[in-house]
Parts: sequence; structure tokens; C-alpha cells
Amino acid sequence: MGLLSNGTPLTWDEIKEYVASIKSQGIRQFIAIYHRLLKRQNDMLKWGDEIEYMVVKFDHKNNTARLYCEADQYLDVLQELERENPSANPTAWRPEYASYMLEATPGQPYLNELTQINTVEANMKRRRREITELLHEDIIPMTLTAFPRLGCPDFTHPVYKPDITENSSSRSLFFPEKAINSHPRFKYLTRNIRLRRGSKIAINVPVFHDVNTPKPFVEHLQYGEEAVDGKEDHIYLDAMGHGMGCSCLQVTFQACSIDEARLLYDQLCPICPIVLALSAASPIYRGFLADVDCRWNIIVGSVDDRTKEERGLEPLKNNKHRIPKSRYDSVDYYLCPEGQAYNDIELVYDKEFCEQLEKAGVDSILAHHVAHLFIREPVSVFKELLEQDDVKDSDHFENIQSTNWQTMRFKPPPPNSDIGWRVEFRPCEVQLTEFENAAFAAFIVLLTRVILTYGLNFYMPMSKVDENMQTAQKRDAVRNGMFYFRKDLGKGKRFRITTYLNNSPPDESEYELMSINTIINGKADGFPGLVPLINDYLASLSIDFNTRCSLYRYLSLIQKRASGELKTTAKWMRDFVASHPDYKKDSVVSEKINYDLLYACNEIVQGKRQESDFIDNMESKTIDSFSTT
Repeated sequence: MGLLSNGTPLTWDEIKEYVASIKSQGIRQFIAIYHRLLKRQNDMLKWGDEIEYMVVKFDHKNNTARLYCEADQYLDVLQELERENPSANPTAWRPEYASYMLEATPGQPYLNELTQINTVEANMKRRRREITELLHEDIIPMTLTAFPRLGCPDFTHPVYKPDITENSSSRSLFFPEKAINSHPRFKYLTRNIRLRRGSKIAINVPVFHDVNTPKPFVEHLQYGEEAVDGKEDHIYLDAMGHGMGCSCLQVTFQACSIDEARLLYDQLCPICPIVLALSAASPIYRGFLADVDCRWNIIVGSVDDRTKEERGLEPLKNNKHRIPKSRYDSVDYYLCPEGQAYNDIELVYDKEFCEQLEKAGVDSILAHHVAHLFIREPVSVFKELLEQDDVKDSDHFENIQSTNWQTMRFKPPPPNSDIGWRVEFRPCEVQLTEFENAAFAAFIVLLTRVILTYGLNFYMPMSKVDENMQTAQKRDAVRNGMFYFRKDLGKGKRFRITTYLNNSPPDESEYELMSINTIINGKADGFPGLVPLINDYLASLSIDFNTRCSLYRYLSLIQKRASGELKTTAKWMRDFVASHPDYKKDSVVSEKINYDLLYACNEIVQGKRQESDFIDNMESKTIDSFSTT
């Protein structure tokens, strides 16, 4: 969720007084970090994953499964060991946006050893055990990307009702206040985004039209005397919680230097939509089957604080920029010199901040990146953090940085820390089992090693990456979608493309539309495929038998998802609903269907239910240990 501080939160009206000074200080703080740590070299690869859990209360007598909105009460217990002995704790627990959510990461980062990847799955299982042991047997932590009936009547336990009055932070028809985490940041962030926007959040998700789905599909919703911004043939969502109340899997890497971090950032950008499609896990919203398989555009809309002027609906008068995207969306800009010719999306940035950064010695590319982040305004501010030392502190920079929720995040080192330059890979939907989540984490980690070892080049126009992000979310995109991807990955060429440095336009013949299967598994006429490249890399290394077996099992899952041999989570869920005896082919996921679906999900996690066309070869040889180095 980003920066989480304690203190007295300010309302939007109070924040407006400090916006200019917070942004100016944030720029100065980045300049201080940049100059202090620009030449930092030779940091070892460290990495870690982040998993977000939803806690679900099952009522087996009444066949219901509801979100347990008292999960955040267990954080103190979970964090106690970490506080007592942080260097020996295998898990770091943190609050998340919703009161039914918890976030967990490994207590210490993993190191640049392949044997470390062999500990990830066991560490993930340990995290789940830690929270499970605190809960009643009918209360289950689950790694669901989107709860299928979130926003339906009585979807929480205890049952809470939405509050549409001005007293509520979101004024949602569907998402109650009690479903928001009790930490003050979350409710104030919700309220301030709505107030800055000037209206409620409005998200419209295309409905899946089954045989008996009404045409047109129209919901008769009432919101006092105000109009509801719903559209025909769409599922209407109206609160930050519909997006930020979803879960994901993220992976963060420490690079050896700022240049390597920028390189990894650039090369992973085109991979984001590919992994989003492979990990698709959220086909149901507010009790309706949707015509999309991913949460991405839902979460994009859930924190869209742009005013009408910024959205281009009114002439600019009170705002400075027209902004094409929400503050949660795909990346707009490559960070390496070699990538500049591929930056074909017009970058919206604050010109004054950019000039200030360049005059202070920040290179032009990175200055544009930071000035692009700083077109946003702070929407969560604590009174106690207003006064800061621009050399020793970075909270004002992180305030803006951490609320630009993009597919990739470039992360400067925090002050007074031994942490280096990092990048965060953010598009992956969380999977049901530790085996799957470890597989996706391993795939991304190994891909970074191959990128650096072979000097791979994934550059293509950023506009094509944006197109791929939209394709990735379509129903069954893994099997049916076609994605732009670079044809010659430049293995071994250590690309130094001087013509691009002179801003020569990229040749359209450099990339073409490919299937996910081709991108991941390759094809006979020369495209190598990402997993075969990883296998080639692994074959050159000396690896112990158990680690090699685990890595190949993980990569096999990715390959079989890409080929269509195994279903994505979203496809499996759709098929489960379609075959349920209560389903009326009307796109409605009832309380009973929801219960049976989540019960089946939990049985899969526990190994009690086999789904050979969804997950296979889950038997693990991973090690139950973690790094303390």
C-alpha cells in the first residue's frame, strides 16, 4: 500500500494549504538522495515478495462465505515476534487497505543464490500458517485477488451496512466504512481522493453476457437524489475499496547500482502485461461474472483523484495539467538512454520541477521521470510530518512516490539505510496456492538474471505496452490474446544502440503481434521464448538437485499456463461457476455459488481437491528456512 505513517491525518481542505511546500520539499529530498547515493555501486542482489491475504469467515450451516472484517486485530500478535527480534523473524506483517486484509513479506530479503528461491514456497506456507493458527477453524486466510461478492448485501462478517452520508469516507452504495482498515491513513486517503476528485469514484466493469443475462444489462440503483454513474451492460462500482480491497503479488529487487536498477525497470516494463495475463485471477465483481479476467482497470479507477479539468471534461482553470491516466496505472516512460526513442507516449510532467532537478545535476531522463510523478498532489498527510529535514528525511518525496501506483516502481534508497537502488514489479495477480505464487516470483527473479546475463533487449514503443495492458485483461487473454513483443531479443549482443541515443525512431519491424504461448515458450522459426532462455541460463549453472527440480516445476507451470494446457485462476473460476447446479446462466454468482467456489479454493490450497487442468505437480521439495544474512 506504500508509505504508512502514524500521526494526525489532515483533511483535503487542510492539505491544500501545504501542497506546494510538500511537493517542493519532496523534490529537494530526491535531489539530496540522488547526489548522496548516485555513485553507490556493488550492492548484491536482494529481493523479496509481498503477498496480500483476505480473511474469510465460512458459515457451513448456512452455506455462506463472507469477508472477516476483524482481521486487522491480529496484527499486534503477528508483529510481536518481529518487534522482539527482527533479524530472526521469518515474516513481516503489515496492515492493508481493508479490515479483512493482511500483508506479509519475508522477514529478511532473499539473496542472489538460486538455493534461496528454493525457500520461497516454504516461507509463503509458513506465513499462511502463522495467521491460520490465530484464527478459529472456520475463519480462513485466502489469497484471492478479488472477493467475488464484495459489495453485495451482507458480504462482511460481522454484517455492516454501507453509509452514503457525507460522514462516510467513500459514500459508497456497496462498501461499508467498517470494511476499511482502522489505521487513520486509509479512511482519510479514501475521503481525500473523493474530495479532490470532486465526486465519488465511478468504475464500470463490462458484464459477461451469458445465455440468460438481460440485454441490455441494467442495474436499477439509487443514490439519494444524485445520479449513479453506472452504464448499460456494466457492473457499477463506486468506492476505493473495490480496487484497493483486492489482493496481489509483488516482487521487489535491489540492484547493484542506479544504472542497473534503471535497466531492470525498463526491461521489465514490457513484461508486465504478459505476467498480468498469465496470472489472471479475478473474473467476478459484486456477484456478477465480468467480461474481464483481471482487477487492473478496477483498481486504476478506484484511486482516480483527477478533477474534471485534469480528465479533460472541463477547460483548465484551477488545475495545472491535463492528465491522461489515474495515479494507479501503467508506466509511461523508460528510464535508460537506450529506451528514449521508444517513449512515444507524450509525457505529462511539471516543467518547473524538471528544470529544478536538471539545474541541481539530476540527469534529464530521471528529472523528467520524477517531474512526471510530481504532477500528482499529496492525498494523505500527517500533521507531525509537515516539518522535515530535506537532507535527512524523505517522507515528502515518498508521499508522492508511494501514491503513484504503477506497473513498475523505481525506488531510491531511503536515508540512513543500507538499502540500495530498487525496482518493484507490481502487476501480478495473487494466486490461490503457495506453489503458484512461488512460481511467478521465481519466474520474475530468474528473468532478471537472464536479462542481465545475456543483455536482453525487450524495448518496444511504450504505447504498445499500454495496448498490451488492455489486451491482458480480456477474458481468457492467455489463450486468445495477441500481444506486441520484440522479435530480436539481442541475446549476447549487450545492446548499445547509438542510433536510438540520437532519437532515431524505432523500426516497426522490430516487434510484432505474438501469442502468450510464443512469448513464453518460443516458436520454431527463431523466437527463443522467455522460459527456454531461462532454462538455457540454468543449464550453464551448477545447481543442487532439489533446487533444480523446484525451479523446473515452477517454470513448467508458467509454460503450461502460456500454452493453455493449464487454466488461469480466472478461467478455472468461470468454469466452476458455469458448471454449478445453481447457476442460471444469467451472470449472477449467488451466495451459495460463492460459498462453494471459495470452499473449493480452500480445498485446493489444503491439497484435498485435485484440479489437473488448473494446477499440477504441486509436490514441493522446497526448504523451510530463510535468509538471516
